[in-house]
Amino acid sequence: MLCLGVSGGLDRVYECRPELPSTFLHDGAAVLVRDGRVIAAVEEERLNRIKHSNKFPSQSIQYCLEAAGVELKDVDRIAFYATEAYCNAMLERLFVSQPSDAIPMDARLLLRTMLGQEFGTEVDPSRISFVSHHQAHAVSAFAMSGFEQSLVLAIDGGGDFLSGLVAIGSGTEVNILQSFPESNSLGLFYLETIRYLGYSLFDEYKVMGLAPYGDPAPYRNLFAQFYELSENGCYRLYLDRIGPALVRNIQVRQKGMPFTQQHRDVSASLQEALERVVFHILKHYREATGMNRLCLAGGVAHNCTVNGKLLYSGLFEDIFVQPAAHDAGCALGAALMASHEGGRPAPRERLQDVYWGPDLGTEHAVEQELNAWAGHLDIERSDDVSGRAADWMASGAVIGWVQGRSEFGPRALGNRSILADPRPAANKDRINAMVKKREGYRPFAPSVLAEDAPEYFDLPAGETEFPFMNVVVRVRNSKRDSLGAITHVDGTARLQTVSRKSNPTYWSLIDEFKKRTGIPVLLNTSFNNNAEPIVDSVADAVATFLTTELDALVVGPFLVKKRAVTLEDWTSLAVSLPPYVSLYRVRAHTARDRQETVCEIRTAFSGGGTVPISGVLFDLLMRIKGESVLRDLFDSMMMDHAERETLVEELKGLWEQRRVRLHPPSRAIHLKSECHQMTEQA
Repeated sequence: MLCLGVSGGLDRVYECRPELPSTFLHDGAAVLVRDGRVIAAVEEERLNRIKHSNKFPSQSIQYCLEAAGVELKDVDRIAFYATEAYCNAMLERLFVSQPSDAIPMDARLLLRTMLGQEFGTEVDPSRISFVSHHQAHAVSAFAMSGFEQSLVLAIDGGGDFLSGLVAIGSGTEVNILQSFPESNSLGLFYLETIRYLGYSLFDEYKVMGLAPYGDPAPYRNLFAQFYELSENGCYRLYLDRIGPALVRNIQVRQKGMPFTQQHRDVSASLQEALERVVFHILKHYREATGMNRLCLAGGVAHNCTVNGKLLYSGLFEDIFVQPAAHDAGCALGAALMASHEGGRPAPRERLQDVYWGPDLGTEHAVEQELNAWAGHLDIERSDDVSGRAADWMASGAVIGWVQGRSEFGPRALGNRSILADPRPAANKDRINAMVKKREGYRPFAPSVLAEDAPEYFDLPAGETEFPFMNVVVRVRNSKRDSLGAITHVDGTARLQTVSRKSNPTYWSLIDEFKKRTGIPVLLNTSFNNNAEPIVDSVADAVATFLTTELDALVVGPFLVKKRAVTLEDWTSLAVSLPPYVSLYRVRAHTARDRQETVCEIRTAFSGGGTVPISGVLFDLLMRIKGESVLRDLFDSMMMDHAERETLVEELKGLWEQRRVRLHPPSRAIHLKSECHQMTEQA
């Protein structure tokens, strides 16, 4: 039985509809299961290149179908990650803000219409189901835990007019004990507070990383006014008190401003308050139910610090955190719920890995794609990429590492990673500055050979495997100085243990590094820059390699370095516009008494914003039909050498922000360009 789970928005990548509640319709994904087992899964952001994509996950669905060798008509059930009543209420809200006959007020009809248009097939309404959002979270965790019985806690910002639930998982069933209203949303509690620290939605993990630099004591009493703990694991939040209290008591930080000790202390108080509420809930239900195992899901379950403290507390004998705990993981839960309803529940097995995304392709295909960048890259095939890459890192290089199928979820787990020597503390600052372009305090995670983990990390009793990088553990005191790049200020690290069985290629790389340095650990962070999701394809990897200061790249069996690039190399590339951007030329006030014509690139997704561009570049981009070779565009506009250099620099800046695409021309465009050049010469 084939079941497809879907999360995300209900408009296409190039469409721009009014904003719905920010806690819903993001992190689009598709997951395909056969008889309760995952065949394929990918987040839409990996394919459409929009972080936390709020668009319809058409590319994700297409990938899942291709991976299984089926068409949409072959899928038995299609499950969406929210109830039909909630989706209809959101559509009504959308209609109020922008009345349109093009948007039906019926979620089932809209979903059928979208699927029919995208995949050219009629979908029987009986094949579509809508599932409870938080139950999908809960099922995604319990069904993958391998537990016969456990307590389940799912908490996030919101969905289905709720913000979480407590349940008992038993056998193949998940039965709800308690649900939490949106007014008690721990996700919104965190989000509302970080707004006064210069952060917004999807930045919660940054504040989690900042918290260890602060002291919760100065603002503990202030935060005590924001929540109330009561009997039977109940609690109440006072979200409306947060803003006024913080405005009176701290200097509100604007984005880009430096952090003060006030901001660090507020972060610490926020983290402490979250931990107090979570422990309050779980202590009660641990005692009331007698359950000694716990499953966690929902966006708040990505708070690795809470997860680590729960493990060290001994409150539960074992804890399983669903690795895609955010809303993309609801696509997994929805698919599993549909499969269960069809009589094919997930087998009771502990999840070992999440390498469910697209594969790199054949060696020949990878080589062809790399060779197309011959003007920019030096490429060498090696039968010992692990050894060579280990040599590079032991000598100080920071590398991109791309192998096999991509990971499902927000963590790079050794198949789409940036890797480096974990020993020099300076590597943390170097990677934050040269690749991530982010705050210097932000920590990086270690990947360690599973068999060596206890020697380097003080693991909670009975816990030896941490394959998903979703728990913070203590670095042993004796090892902190030798692991300066991955040890956080409080002596902890967000650990990934690497098993030879689950990922032999990555295990081999770490083992080769160990042979050269004596250290069985690598610094591992996601392979992306600050403007994009984690890379997925070879093309993504090359683009990120060329727009960051990474020293080297390993793709499959190929070792890649950068070449010195000439203007001619740049102008031989094609330029195209991603489907989510549009060009605008508008009249705007640039001063009180002055108007000017302003040229802009705008995006069709939430939070993308607008970027100004020069009028000359605007004219050039308007000439593109699909894609065009830069040299041909420059020739058609009769630009001199200096003008070409200026525009190439502007284009490179936009490429780094992923507002334009620079890439080798397709064969048809390449032949057309050659023909054009021959005509010009004649």
